[in-house]
Amino acid sequence: MPIEPVLDLHPPAADLRADVLEGLSAPVKKLPPKWLYDELGSELFDRICETADYYPTRTERGIYEQHGAEIAETLGAGVALIEPGAGSGEKAERLLRALDAPAAFIPVEISRSALEGCADRVHAALPELDVLPVCADFTGEMPRGAEIRRSSNVVVFFPGSTIGNFDPVEARALLERFADLAGPGGRVLIGVDLMKGEDVLRAAYDDSDGLTEAFNRNILDRINRELDGGFDQGGFEHEARVNGELRRVEMHLVSRAAQEVRVGDARFAFGAGESIHTESSHKFDPQGFAQIAKGVGLVEEATWTDERGWFAVMLLRTTA
Repeated sequence: MPIEPVLDLHPPAADLRADVLEGLSAPVKKLPPKWLYDELGSELFDRICETADYYPTRTERGIYEQHGAEIAETLGAGVALIEPGAGSGEKAERLLRALDAPAAFIPVEISRSALEGCADRVHAALPELDVLPVCADFTGEMPRGAEIRRSSNVVVFFPGSTIGNFDPVEARALLERFADLAGPGGRVLIGVDLMKGEDVLRAAYDDSDGLTEAFNRNILDRINRELDGGFDQGGFEHEARVNGELRRVEMHLVSRAAQEVRVGDARFAFGAGESIHTESSHKFDPQGFAQIAKGVGLVEEATWTDERGWFAVMLLRTTA
């Protein structure tokens, strides 16, 4: 039996409609990346993470394999692990197995099906552990202390390179939210993707298996299905762009020709070559990221990297 969410803050369908209409009406068309992660989108992303081209998951996993014992020792005993955007729970399960007597696991996930699968997976692997799932958009309303059981050793776990999906202002606000969630003396364990060569970056976001393309295009199917949309999949192509000036990779859906697209009663005109910006992945350096974190009351406690310097796992502690 799936574990029922202890707190259900899933955004209503009206939020998707509002974001789509606003984004497609903007001078530069865009869609919030959180809507990429419906049930199929979450499944596709998990498959992307296992491709040869997508280095972040493989590189981060190597850091945990090499430094896992040290990371677990640094985190200490009795951790209550809160994971915003928990996905399948595979990364959390690996970390929880290494920890000394973890107190609880609180996965937060916008996709209810993904949340149920995550909770079931961790519960099956660690049946004695309290698993307290929260169905929510972690960029919106989040659980508070009164709503979840917490220990005195709270760690917000944000692996992968998800922090890079937010622009600098949004990333700062999210880190501030994580600091508040961790509480006084709490910590944030976060994955940070580092800048590297364009060929490596482009391949990671336009993999040879075509999974990233399918993941990106899926948002058009979602709009068609949930918002009575009229997108023609064949009328758009996936494109990954490396923006060196802004230190990020951008995912776009580019209109192949001039066309009009319907979303419910609304109509949107596209010029040939005009794109919808669906996601960005910003790249950092550890020192620069530590400065961003320091600005919201999070100080660097420890950092672990791979031999090539492609990725960093950083442990930050709240100062208040």
